[in-house]
Amino acid sequence: MKPLTEQEIRAAFVNCTKGEAKRLSVPRDLADHSWDDLDYLGWRDSQSPERAYLVLELNGHPKALVLRSPNPTSWQTRRSMCSMCLTTHTGGVSLMVAPKAGKAGQQGNSVGAYICSDLSCSLYVRGKKDAGAGAHLHESLTLEEKIQRTVTNLAAFLTKVTA
Repeated sequence: MKPLTEQEIRAAFVNCTKGEAKRLSVPRDLADHSWDDLDYLGWRDSQSPERAYLVLELNGHPKALVLRSPNPTSWQTRRSMCSMCLTTHTGGVSLMVAPKAGKAGQQGNSVGAYICSDLSCSLYVRGKKDAGAGAHLHESLTLEEKIQRTVTNLAAFLTKVTA
C-alpha cells in the first residue's frame, strides 16, 4: 500500500459525512507505519474502542470505511476465523459492521464481516504477527496468492458497503 496522509484518509471515507470524517480519530504515527507490509490500514478509535476504521486502495484510489464492533473487553474466547485473511484466533475476531453508503446507510442498513479484532490481517498473512498455535491452516497457496485473496475479500466487503 502506498503511504497516505491524514487528508487523503479523511477524504476517502465512503460511509460517513464529511463532518464525521473531519472529527474521527486518525493515527498520529502514519509516517512510522511499514506501508510495504500493509494491504490496508486499519485502526481502532482510541477515544471510542467500539469504533474502527479501514482504508484500502481500490483501482488506485483510497477508500475508507467507518466500522462498529464490540468493545475489545467483550471479545469471546472461542476460536473464530477472520473472513478477510482466514486466520483463526481465540477471541481475536470481531463482527465489524459498516453502515452502508448513501441513502441505504441513512436508513440504517449495514453490512457486517468477521475481521481480525486488531485489524492486522496484512501482518498475519505475512507471518509478521502471530495469532498463536493453529492460527493458519495448511495451504498450498503462495504468499502472494494469500495476499491477493485478502485484498479480494476486502474489496468485496467494500463493494457490499457501497452497493
